[in-house]
Amino acid sequence: MPQKEELKEALHQAGFPLVGLAVPLPPPHLSTYESWIAAGNHAAMGYLSNDSARTKRADPLLIFPSARSLLLVGLPYAKPQTSAWNGEGRVAAYAWGADYHEVIPALLEQVLSTFFDKSQYRIYTDTGPILERDFAMQAGLGWIGKNTCLIHPRLGSYFLLGIVFLEAELEPDQPFPSDHCGTCRCCIEACPTGCILPDRTIDANRCISYLTIENKGPIPAELRSQMSEWIFGCDICQTVCPWNSRPPISPAAELGAAPPEIHLIDELSLSAQEFNRKFRGTPLTRARRRGYLRNVCVALGNRADPAAIPALAQTLANDPEPLVRSHAAWALGQIHTPDAVQALQQALATEQDPAVVQEIHNALQAHKR
Repeated sequence: MPQKEELKEALHQAGFPLVGLAVPLPPPHLSTYESWIAAGNHAAMGYLSNDSARTKRADPLLIFPSARSLLLVGLPYAKPQTSAWNGEGRVAAYAWGADYHEVIPALLEQVLSTFFDKSQYRIYTDTGPILERDFAMQAGLGWIGKNTCLIHPRLGSYFLLGIVFLEAELEPDQPFPSDHCGTCRCCIEACPTGCILPDRTIDANRCISYLTIENKGPIPAELRSQMSEWIFGCDICQTVCPWNSRPPISPAAELGAAPPEIHLIDELSLSAQEFNRKFRGTPLTRARRRGYLRNVCVALGNRADPAAIPALAQTLANDPEPLVRSHAAWALGQIHTPDAVQALQQALATEQDPAVVQEIHNALQAHKR
């Protein structure tokens, strides 16, 4: 069995500045999670509320019965700078590089395989029914902030979590001792859709990250104008957090150091094959082409730039996905020019999908107001 500090040092050398150990007991905030589910704040993420997942979240030993320790790690990603934004589509900083679902397990595997047989551990990173932040707090990695992010007093919240179930019984670290959010309300007041709730949970139905990634249907019309140019995720509640104002540490190279170049008008012409080729190996594939172009249409509507009318009109007339066409109609409704009205009227003459037809009518009404 490795010495605890020897294992920690190896993980630090592999790029994990945050490493801690906890005991595989029921998570301390399980009741908060259950109340969140009961209130419907998980939106359409059914995988969070099914009976099997909820049972396992209540007892980590149901996931890996032979576990005697939980190893928690934090991998830093780039701290977004306003100056780094290219002025068009905005992508959450964690998604600037390779998919962390692949990066973190690979890095962990390199270290763990030198200490243990493969049968003696199991790695997860946002891929199992586990309340990772609860266990990370128990392992001393930080506290859960008002914006629901895990916050470390030195590193802030720009890091991603991995958890390992270990058969080895290693001495647990002390839980993080206190909350340091105090009376601060920066994240609550900065959220454009008002999704941060008083009990340190998120109403996913209103969260830009949920709406642009996990949500597979239309974005509620009343929230679209509040989404600015975010096309995948959102960093607002982190960028305003005072604990992220300190100089950042170097991000993991695999996770990227600069935002991807996104030119919104050009994105509308991406075929399914081109989308997959462009974003292969990155988190953006999670939105799929239809969700991604839906988000692009909303961003273009919020920019209200007449230069986007030809591309939006082409999308409304020809895109194979009704979801994309309907949001293109909304975007044209936000651009108050005769050309936008003409594009909507032309599409109305041929459109067959009822949801798209309704969006066109709504967009035309928006021009009349």
